[in-house]
Parts: sequence; C-alpha cells; structure tokens
Amino acid sequence: MSTDKAFALRGVGAAVSGAFALRDVSFELPTGYVMGLIGANGAGKTTILRCLLGMRRFDAGEIELLGRPVPGPVALRQDVGVVLDHTSLVGDWRLSGVERTLRPFYDRWDGARYRRLLDEFGLDLRARVKDLSRGMAVKLMIAVALSHRARLLVFDEPTSGLDPVARDELLGIIGDYLVDEGHSVLFSTHITADLDRIGDYVTLVHGGRIVRTGTRDELLEAYRIVRAGPDELTGLIGVELIGVRQNSIGAQALVRTEEADLIGGHVLIEAPTLEEIAVHIGARAPRRNREMA
Repeated sequence: MSTDKAFALRGVGAAVSGAFALRDVSFELPTGYVMGLIGANGAGKTTILRCLLGMRRFDAGEIELLGRPVPGPVALRQDVGVVLDHTSLVGDWRLSGVERTLRPFYDRWDGARYRRLLDEFGLDLRARVKDLSRGMAVKLMIAVALSHRARLLVFDEPTSGLDPVARDELLGIIGDYLVDEGHSVLFSTHITADLDRIGDYVTLVHGGRIVRTGTRDELLEAYRIVRAGPDELTGLIGVELIGVRQNSIGAQALVRTEEADLIGGHVLIEAPTLEEIAVHIGARAPRRNREMA
C-alpha cells in the first residue's frame, strides 16, 4: 500500500437500490491536497464517501485509505475526521460533555486543543449541541476532528445552507489545516464556488460513475461551453452535446475541447466554470448527435 496517497479507489462497485449502483469508480488523491467531489444530488457522492470510510459494503474493486486497505483496522479512525451535513452527536450534550464522551475513543485526543479551537470558533463549552446553528455545528465537528489530529478530513456538503460569512470562515479553517503537508481533504459539495478557492483536484460524478478526475485546471481545460442560435447545434457530426439547454432565442451545450473545433457557424465557444460543467453533465447523461457517423 502506498503512503504518498491520502486515498485511492480502484474499480469500486456497489449495489445501492433499484437500478442505481456505483460502477467502476476509480480516483485517488495525493497526500497534502484538497479534492472536490462534485455532482448533482443522487449522483453517488455520499455513497462513495461511505464506501471509502468503511461505512458501506462494496461489491467490487479495492479501496486504500491512508496506506491501509478498507475495511481496515479500527485504529484507522484515529487518522480520519468526518464532517457530515448534519451532526451525529446527542442534542442534549453540552460541548464540554462532547469532549468527555469522545476522548476515550482517540489515543491522540488533545483536550487543550479542543477547548482552544472552541474559543477560536466562538463556541461556548456550556452550549448544548441542539442549540447550535448550522454553521456552529459544522465548526464543532471540525474542532472534534482537529482535536484527535486527523490526517484526512472528509466533508459531506459542509457548506450547504451556510451563509457567505460562515462559508468563508469554514474555508479559512480548511486552509489553515492544510499548512501541514501531511494533511489532506476530501470535500463533497454541489457548491462549486468553494472549490475555486481551495480545490486542487476535482472528481466529477454522474449516475454512479466517474465522468472525469484530475486537477481542477485539467477539468476546466477538458470542456468548452458552446452558445448558439436555436437551430445551430443541430445536424452536427462527430460532436457530443452534453446537457443541451434550448429555448426560442438560443441554445447552449457543453462539449469536449477536442470536438469544439468541429462546430462551424456563428457560435460562441468559451471556457466553462466548474459550475457550468457540473450543471450540464448533471442535467442529463452525455449523448451523441443522432446524425453522427
């Protein structure tokens, strides 16, 4: 197993429900970087995270987490901090009680660090978990993760529902965490603007499959947005139109960069944003023009 990777999934498959399943999911993150896992709701992001963390069984492939196979030893939880889109802590616990309850489970728990982080985050030790706002609850979970000195932080939609100030504070906390080159972050989100600030790598998920994975710049370079008149994107040959959006005054689609030059006529071809890529791929599965040879 490699120690230069925060994690790696290789050919992972998992039956979920109905016709949906993870199929041949493969991507990895080098140690010391942030990866954004993006895709529409229902694309498979949370299922992938659960498989990675050993919280869900997978039927095919292999997963490596911090140099160890998954499922792995219970001790692996010492090195992983998980921040979900909701807190799993008991609502009636006071924040001082959170420490007393969790401390026995972590060999490297640092009580002084926990209390210092709460103070930095503006959290009162006397407060109850159930009385925390959404942003404060996320900060609490981060404080817990940092207090047992996790090497990998895994976030599942952490900024969903946060106001701009809280989102900015959270991203700043992640930036501080990454000052240590041995720390890594996996950040599942549908708010792609967050990744413009902190994302090094991006993995795009659709329908339980990996559409593309690589650095953020590689993903942005791989696609182009095409804007044209209402009938100018019909009859194209050799061009895959992804997530076509059309109305009475125009049409818009995502295309692969290498196919953009095949489009003639008076069309506008532009570099996309991460949000545009995610929206078009999430709108529908990529399809080939019917007139393609």
